Amino acid sequence: MTPRVTLRDATLREGLDTPHVSFSAAQKLRIARMLAQAGVAEAEVVAPSRVAQDVEFARTLREEGIALRTSGLIYSHGENCAYEVELASASLDHVDLLMPVSLERPPEDRDTKLRMLDDAIAHATDLHMEVGAGFPHSLQCDPEFLLEISAVAIARGARRIVVYDTNGGGDPFAVAALIRTLRERQPQVEIFFHSHNDLGLATANAWAAVNAGADGLDVTVNGLGDRAGNASLEQVAMVLHLKGYQTGIHLDELAALSRAVADESGVVVSKLSPVVGEYALWHKSPSHLRKPGLFEAFDPALVRTDRTVDGS
Repeated sequence: MTPRVTLRDATLREGLDTPHVSFSAAQKLRIARMLAQAGVAEAEVVAPSRVAQDVEFARTLREEGIALRTSGLIYSHGENCAYEVELASASLDHVDLLMPVSLERPPEDRDTKLRMLDDAIAHATDLHMEVGAGFPHSLQCDPEFLLEISAVAIARGARRIVVYDTNGGGDPFAVAALIRTLRERQPQVEIFFHSHNDLGLATANAWAAVNAGADGLDVTVNGLGDRAGNASLEQVAMVLHLKGYQTGIHLDELAALSRAVADESGVVVSKLSPVVGEYALWHKSPSHLRKPGLFEAFDPALVRTDRTVDGS
């Protein structure tokens, strides 16, 4: 049986943390329709800093009949957590309650973190919501505390655990070790991984997480996101396809989706960008045509494009 990985697209949430990027409601709808057309099953559309505003958009998505499962983030230690959970319960298919696991972010002691997360999940489950728990700074804390707080969340009713490499400082070996341990301790729960690209390792770390047992990954179109961005939908979808995983993503839609989001965001895609960049399938040596598979990681037909060869 071919293994399956869920790619949750966060372009409409994390992408808005990209400097100088903002989307109107009409732009969001256009992007959402293209995400659905490309085979994205779930979109993260609610940010913890703008829950009420984003929940309105989630409601619009539902009214428009756009075939995306919607999810969002709420801070479990926020003063408005209970109210925000109630707002989300009417419009979202899934919510992840966030609790930073670094002791350098409030609340600054373990017991308070455990109690507040437990209370928030209990409130969400009382409302019959599908709820998960997300842990910013997962690679910057005591791993045993991450395992402990995950166990508390799952015991209270969390159906998904999201591991965040918040500062992009993780590496594939550390990510794999952490995900593997969490998978062994909690075989019954969904594990998602959220990577940042500060060291250029977002795609590698995403693949390492899946290889170690993660069920899902957070991605954004063109890698949009805070600072150096996030794992790119195009790159991750291609890697997983080549490694034998099903994602439901239509690879032949990726180039058009990338161009559309570049136009809507104003953030230009590098010509050297893997998979969708102008130079990704451009060869200067005509000799490559004799055995193109020796020089290309994937068949250009997968992304509905042709290779370019100088001098041919």
